[in-house]
Amino acid sequence: MREPQIDYAEVFHSLPGMVALLTPDLVYADVNEDFQRLAGRTREQLLGRYIFDVFPENPNDPAAAGMRETRTSMLRAVATGERDTMAVIRYDIEDPQRPGHWEEHFWSPVNAPVLGPDGRVVLIVHRVEEVTELIRARGGAGSGDRQARVLEAELYTRSRELQEVNERLRRAHSREREVALALQEAMMPAPVPLGQYRTAAVRYRPAIGALNVCGDWYDLVDLPGHRLAIAVGDVVGHGLKAACVMGQLRSALSAAARAADGPARALEVLGLYARSVDGAESTTAVKVFLDWDNSTITYSSAGHPPPALLHPDGTVTFLDQATDPPLGARPEHVPRPQATTLLTGGATLVLYTDGLVERRAEDIDTGLTRLADSLTRHRLTDPEALADALLADLLPAEGNTDDIALVVIRL
Repeated sequence: MREPQIDYAEVFHSLPGMVALLTPDLVYADVNEDFQRLAGRTREQLLGRYIFDVFPENPNDPAAAGMRETRTSMLRAVATGERDTMAVIRYDIEDPQRPGHWEEHFWSPVNAPVLGPDGRVVLIVHRVEEVTELIRARGGAGSGDRQARVLEAELYTRSRELQEVNERLRRAHSREREVALALQEAMMPAPVPLGQYRTAAVRYRPAIGALNVCGDWYDLVDLPGHRLAIAVGDVVGHGLKAACVMGQLRSALSAAARAADGPARALEVLGLYARSVDGAESTTAVKVFLDWDNSTITYSSAGHPPPALLHPDGTVTFLDQATDPPLGARPEHVPRPQATTLLTGGATLVLYTDGLVERRAEDIDTGLTRLADSLTRHRLTDPEALADALLADLLPAEGNTDDIALVVIRL
């Protein structure tokens, strides 16, 4: 049986209801026929133009908020890559045949992102249902009309109340985000000088948006002799709770590294401790011990992306020979594996959390390849410049939707 040949452009233009496609800069890329008809604008008046140049807000209504709410919803969809459903809004439209005459309209919009092959938002689907007739009181004075107007007014009132509740929730989450960020900054200060044998750069980038502060962390511990312990970890979850769990686990692993005989044993101790910490389940972490006297790199990973080792010749090796499940994933305690490789002077070690390399609908190997390519291109730069270059190369242009912790050490 032959598959039907579908003209998706024709399907789009025939969709019932108002549907428009906009770029992440909120410029019209396409509109269907119902959008043109119900909005009273032609394709020529819409395509290639900024949405709020075509539909400015009613200057005669000082309380108008439709433009702000619509723009916020669209930009949130771009930033998070998630669908954003708006409450019913009032947004008046100027009659193109009568400049200065504004017609009252009520709309129920949904903004959904369209992702490209690289996981970035390339378009916004802006679907709008006009509900003016449900909201606006019209017609005679019969009992049915009166009941309808009561229901319409109730619907509008409830929609506005919902918007206000959502706004209060966003403000509350924003305050929580500020507290979580303050905790993370206090727990992850810039490292002290690490001596004449090595130079290091660290970075922490919180996720964009009020709801996306996570529990990523890094840690560097100077050990006796010419040794250094480095860790990077990622707590599952968001907000203040994740940041608090992060603080407990980071401190515990930092202490364990000072007493353990290797990274695997340090992660074993952390795993036992994590069983008593609510919210620590499925945390990932990687621990690395550097020993300049013995010229060795010893490492162990609990479900975490592998550290990258940039060699002086520009080749990159991922340290993935000692990977085990995340903390708390096994019901019983099992010794964790560790592996050792050669420490070569002039090489660079990079530890990071998954926000640097992972993207929606993309295999992790693609992100690791991007990281390796970036390291090779910038192999001659110092750790500070290399850290900045990695963030510039690998983070989405619209901002990262997951926290990122990054450590770069010249060996």
